Amino acid sequence: MPKGLKIYLSGLLMGAADVVPGVSGGTIAFILGVYDRLISALSRVNKDSVKLLLKADFKALWLYFDGIFLVLLGSGILTSVFILAGLVTYLLDVYPSYLWSFFFGLILASAKLLINQIQEFNWRHFLIMMLGAGVGMSLSLLVPTQFDTSLSMVFFSGMVAICAMILPGISGSFLLLIMGMYGFILSAIKSFDLLVISVFSAGALIGLLSFSKILNYLLNRVRFMTLAALTGVMLGALVKVWPWKVVTEWGLFSGKKIPLKDCLVLPWDVPNFHFLTSFAYPVLFVLVGFLSVILISYIFLRNSDK
Repeated sequence: MPKGLKIYLSGLLMGAADVVPGVSGGTIAFILGVYDRLISALSRVNKDSVKLLLKADFKALWLYFDGIFLVLLGSGILTSVFILAGLVTYLLDVYPSYLWSFFFGLILASAKLLINQIQEFNWRHFLIMMLGAGVGMSLSLLVPTQFDTSLSMVFFSGMVAICAMILPGISGSFLLLIMGMYGFILSAIKSFDLLVISVFSAGALIGLLSFSKILNYLLNRVRFMTLAALTGVMLGALVKVWPWKVVTEWGLFSGKKIPLKDCLVLPWDVPNFHFLTSFAYPVLFVLVGFLSVILISYIFLRNSDK
């Protein structure tokens, strides 16, 4: 597979994940082996890049920011978001348990891959991972609220969401849901509302350029501790994508009906339990999600140096 196509496909998969509340594009980036390169490229807003800009040396600036990589990856993400926004919301409405099952398997396999990257795993890594799991679980159990949909709120939500989107385990879409902005932003994307999209993108850009520098520092200085924390967050987020749940309270935000509160149950405690649809199929999708991650990781990482 050509390198350019591989990067673009990575962006497509990241964009698809970012649309779903509960799944992080950063998780996908880690799976596909492009995470470090992405964070490194985004964190290069510094005095060296400013000097190149003042000299009008745009070719060197392009190379300094790994421009081709960012454009291909970003194009894939945008393509996926605009094409799949409607499809993913449809699947969440019609086949929620199957979709959550798939992402449960995906996140579980992603956590396994992250743990495998931690060399000489010890009790310190385990403790940090447990703390991360607590954070991930706490975020997943938050109840969505409703804020205003002013342009300033759109800008702020862009900053917050993008920071979560590049963190493995924390879903930017879910934080939008918490802020009551998920339905509003998704509707703007589907209707191609340029004003809202532009303001949201500006907030995302500011958040991305600032937060990526912190992430890059942590990955370079305390990499294995950072990976342990991110793994914990991902494991904690499994609460959000548990396939078997009963919604106890609904709310209407931005014209979209969303669950406010739900209760996690065992498969056989689901109302109108049926072995195939309530247990066998969800378990099958968990396995498909798990094996998909392992297979995709193998294919992408196997050819990463070719």
